[in-house]
Amino acid sequence: MSNRQAEIAAALDVVPPFADEAALVAEVERRKRFIKNCLQNSGLKVLVLGISGGVDSTTAGRLAQLSVEELRAETGDSGYRFIAVRLPHDTQHDEHDAQDSLKFIRADENDTVNIASSVRGLGEQVAHLQKLSEARRDFVNGNIKARIRMVAQFAIANANNGLVIGTDHAAEAVMGFFTKFGDGACDLAPLSGLVKGQVRAIAQYLGAPQHLVMKTPTADLEELRPGKPDEEAHGVSYAEIDAFLHGQPVSEAAYATIVRTYDNTRHKRELPLVP
Repeated sequence: MSNRQAEIAAALDVVPPFADEAALVAEVERRKRFIKNCLQNSGLKVLVLGISGGVDSTTAGRLAQLSVEELRAETGDSGYRFIAVRLPHDTQHDEHDAQDSLKFIRADENDTVNIASSVRGLGEQVAHLQKLSEARRDFVNGNIKARIRMVAQFAIANANNGLVIGTDHAAEAVMGFFTKFGDGACDLAPLSGLVKGQVRAIAQYLGAPQHLVMKTPTADLEELRPGKPDEEAHGVSYAEIDAFLHGQPVSEAAYATIVRTYDNTRHKRELPLVP
């Protein structure tokens, strides 16, 4: 392991590879305790999470549902509940995966907020967007979508005196692969520190459908490239990112890409600059 690998893994609090299934199970239990403690320490009883149909939100959603069910059993308080929210932009091309995810999670409540009209309405009012090339405008609109989705989740959480869950984990954090104040904004991030392979392993352990566990990850924010794979945007594979974070050898090209991207996206992982 290089000094930079060790430094970055420590900064992201990366969880070591699971030694065996017992270690995986222990990590699942630790994550559920974390979720329950966050709720109880806040004095609130409701969790909210947007469900995309990918493995990250599927895993976080099921952990959230299991956690509130345990809290109800442990406290006798039926007020603890989880709201899963679909946040499509018009019609999502992989809506069938999102519905499969909801069936697996079995949330206390499913809600849907179509963000398309809000995104279009804002875009029409921002004159600066009209000056951009089509490709650049599509990229900026993608960030608007991510931020509108988080606005919707916080609105639902506020209306129900609840907390918003985020799905960020170490393999995304190291690449800065989230929208600042968009999907990077939340009250708690129960997948933090896990690499992508560990998220998949937990999803599999929890019984998620195999096609969701192994689904090609995509942020799906760009209309010109719907379903664009994360790994294409990264320039490296999640297998290489996971190996890097676990201190294992990677190619020189992958190492350079990961370190450069980590350094360039540092601002996303820090609080706002102050005097």
